[in-house]
Amino acid sequence: MLSKSNSYDTLRKRFDWDLPSTLNMAHQVCDGWAATDPDRIAMLEVAPDRVRRITFGDLWYRSRQVETALIERGILRGHRVGVLLSQSPLCAAAHIAIWRLGAISVPLFKLFREDALRSRIDDAGLGVVVTDLEGVALLAGMGVATITRSDLATAAGTKAGVDTGPEDPAVLIYTSGTTGKPKGALHGHRILTGHLPGVEMSHDFLGQPGDVIWTPADWAWIGGLFDVLMPGLALGVPVVASRMPKFSIEECQRICAEASVRNVFFPPTALRMLKAANASIPGLRSVASGGEPLGAEMLAWGQEAFGLKINEFYGQTECNMVASSCSTLFAPKPGCIGKAVPGHDVAVIGPDGRPCDGEGDVAIRRGSASMMLEYWRNPRATQEKFRGNWLLTGDRGVIEDGYIRFLGREDDVITSAGYRIGPAEIEDCLLTHPAVATVGVVGKPDPLRTEIVKAYVVLKDGFDSSDDLAAELQTWVKERLAGHSYPREISFLDALPMTVTGKVIRKALKARAADETQQGQG
Repeated sequence: MLSKSNSYDTLRKRFDWDLPSTLNMAHQVCDGWAATDPDRIAMLEVAPDRVRRITFGDLWYRSRQVETALIERGILRGHRVGVLLSQSPLCAAAHIAIWRLGAISVPLFKLFREDALRSRIDDAGLGVVVTDLEGVALLAGMGVATITRSDLATAAGTKAGVDTGPEDPAVLIYTSGTTGKPKGALHGHRILTGHLPGVEMSHDFLGQPGDVIWTPADWAWIGGLFDVLMPGLALGVPVVASRMPKFSIEECQRICAEASVRNVFFPPTALRMLKAANASIPGLRSVASGGEPLGAEMLAWGQEAFGLKINEFYGQTECNMVASSCSTLFAPKPGCIGKAVPGHDVAVIGPDGRPCDGEGDVAIRRGSASMMLEYWRNPRATQEKFRGNWLLTGDRGVIEDGYIRFLGREDDVITSAGYRIGPAEIEDCLLTHPAVATVGVVGKPDPLRTEIVKAYVVLKDGFDSSDDLAAELQTWVKERLAGHSYPREISFLDALPMTVTGKVIRKALKARAADETQQGQG
């Protein structure tokens, strides 16, 4: 664990991954605790009528039950096994059982439908999926065997884990597909170790007495699985499990109250919904957020609503938790996502693959413990992901006094009349207007300026779209940012295209803007 008694610079200088030759995440998150402190609370399962406490001993036994069922179905080291479950003790136990066998877990999302599930099942070569009755129905006709709670009998298991090392494959997580067809990022058993420093920072040293952590993000994604569930278990912090198919402010408040939640990872979309409803959650010690930049206005609201500073963090499926804010270590800087986490070398690099001053490609140097091994069965994509010794995130940014300022996806940066404009800052500005619920900003092709800034706006209840309101929003940005970066066109939509993880699909908006240009629409 990181020591809160040290400064950020000291933590950076003294940090060493020191990965052991033998490493298995099942031991990190379950078996070690079950052997030394089996009655320690591992999870809190929040149902509509009760809160159920799951000890590490309970979790160990459930994982052994799953393990026995996997062995009976012929699962061996290196086999891929799907996990199609929402937040639940069984979901955690399934991953643990798979890792203990030296197999590879493949998280699957409950809101996926046939095409999305089939593409991942086929690409990963899944023969067995741990799921529930709802999942069995979703998987019908896909040619996979299923394991449900009713298939779990006595916990025979192997009685001893398979020896694995930090580089041995453990989990295959598919990207959300915001920049193209989803790719499988294959990670080794070191992935959890690689996440721990960033998770600790983003929660102002997670693991303090009384800490209880939860996220509304599904555990099928890296943000739920490795930013909350597995780090919480590894650190001995009780993890709240509560299924929330659709984010609800009232349900969020209920879960936090009943489980005495102190630490939350909120995706930006959830924070915007809370802000729009002027809702608060008492008793929190830390709030972390990642996925999209929040902006100064949202950070200021968080300070007022929660009585604490929201810590933003940064990463992606291929290499996560590489940068973070940490209010107990250094003051946040509006517009920045924090600093490089100890153990991760983050830089902006130029076309020559070397760190550069000014704007560049945000990249992470090889050696990061949370970096993927490769894209599954896709050596070309793996090669293209690197420039020399650096993994390219696909994002543009600058580093100012150690703070990383995110400018936008490489293909999202707008080129207008010679200016390069990042959409995030404009979106943040528009979100400060009382009428705006959410917004997506893209470049629209323009014969004169190359591109113009186009904003697609969803209004809050009680506000109606009009030319006057569009002009008001344009002035709002022009007066707060710069004359060249205000949206020259604004369209009002009922909803924005979003990924299942709550990110705006800008490529869909860019396609819409391109169609408008071809059809001569504004």
